Amino acid sequence: MEFRQLEYFCTISHLKNFTRTAETLHVSQPSVTKAIKALEAELGLVLIDRSQKKVNLTPEGQAFLLHAQKIMSAASAAKKDMARYHAGSQGKVQFGLPPMVEAYLFPDLFTQFQTNFPEISLDVQEYSDSDEVRNRLALGDLDFGIVLGEVRPTTENEMLLMKDSMSVCLPANHPLAAQEKVAFADIADEKFIMQQPHTYQHREVARRCGEAGFVPDIALCTSQMKTIKQLVANGMGVSILPNFVTGTEHNFVRRPLSPALSVQITLNWSAGKQLTDVDAQFKGFIKEYAEKHL
Repeated sequence: MEFRQLEYFCTISHLKNFTRTAETLHVSQPSVTKAIKALEAELGLVLIDRSQKKVNLTPEGQAFLLHAQKIMSAASAAKKDMARYHAGSQGKVQFGLPPMVEAYLFPDLFTQFQTNFPEISLDVQEYSDSDEVRNRLALGDLDFGIVLGEVRPTTENEMLLMKDSMSVCLPANHPLAAQEKVAFADIADEKFIMQQPHTYQHREVARRCGEAGFVPDIALCTSQMKTIKQLVANGMGVSILPNFVTGTEHNFVRRPLSPALSVQITLNWSAGKQLTDVDAQFKGFIKEYAEKHL
């Protein structure tokens, strides 16, 4: 049994898709398939049910996942602990972000953290969406991650940073700009500028469009917020974005949605993670920063 096989197995159990697992881990799909088959052969068990379009774990796979996650978590903890023995090593926090947070909330947070804790370095990675941040946390690749999702009670391994509303972004001369609020039915005939399919924004907008009785006509999907906003300003379509992303924009107009669409931003860490002194300092700073600024 190899560490690589466990990493592939844990990732595919979360993403439910061989292709996306390969993309996330930056390997080929045949490599993932071969590793999983070798793991199943060694255990003498079928771990993954491949009969459906979406990959699901068998009962044996669900039981094995508990062991695999413990091994991955222990390996990550061991690696971090051993790093302390390097001569002159400083505290380091491995931190993951989705694009919205990286561009609009992180710069000031990073500046203030480095000012207050110059002895602690942040190893910051931007990922394509919040799902990938959660997955990297589960694999032990990250100490903390900020994720966006639906508004709900927080769990033991996450801390609420802020709640925000999402607004429809319209070209300045759009007829709907005259309305105080915009319903999804009002934008059924519009072209949509969206984030990538696995993001919270894409999922929630598609869901709400479906509830309004239509499928959004998507002109473009991109992770680049500047591109989305510029295309809206250019009249190429509409978008729906959190207010913290669009609050200072003057090239297009925002209108609240009716009914409202909200987003929750949380700081997450692995379930059962034992926080080091450096982790505790970072978590405490984020809590104070959120209370003052978010």
